Amino acid sequence: MKIIIGLGNPGRKYTHTRHNCGFKVLEEIAGHHRIEKEESKYDALIAHLKISGEKVLLVKPLSYMNLSGRPVQRLVNWFKLDLSELMVVYDDMDLEPGVVRIRAAGGAGGHKGMLSIIECLGTKDFSRIRVGIGRPPEGVVDWVLGGFHPDEKPLLQAAFAKAAEAAEVWVKEGINRAMNEYN
Repeated sequence: MKIIIGLGNPGRKYTHTRHNCGFKVLEEIAGHHRIEKEESKYDALIAHLKISGEKVLLVKPLSYMNLSGRPVQRLVNWFKLDLSELMVVYDDMDLEPGVVRIRAAGGAGGHKGMLSIIECLGTKDFSRIRVGIGRPPEGVVDWVLGGFHPDEKPLLQAAFAKAAEAAEVWVKEGINRAMNEYN
């Protein structure tokens, strides 16, 4: 089994914000597969599906971005998941809008949702897909909680599709193949 965590903030207010890139990528993945079951558990929305015969959970933590680690830790513990079976998808201000980068491990890079996950899991050794949102001229909070500019929308839609494809390659062929093909 694989678990793909998409980071974001719950609620209509945040649906189209930069911080919800992780949620958008999960929605892209879900749009290409039959959802077998949906549930709300451990402060997260969970969609069960299969990709090439592999059971996959798409998880949207509902704890708000800065507390994402708690639901992730609970799911990892509940399923006794090896961290090689975990992928986290999130926004990254250090990448230009629309750029996608995949890594097998790494630090939080200032991202509070990732910091929460690293602290709760006690390690940074899990795969991640970062979707670039660009750096603001000023006001980080307003930037990540703001919507995309019209000229950014096509770049981000393409990035969501690319990140979803990369996640599926990770499920089928592993992190090295996903990095080689999509970085």
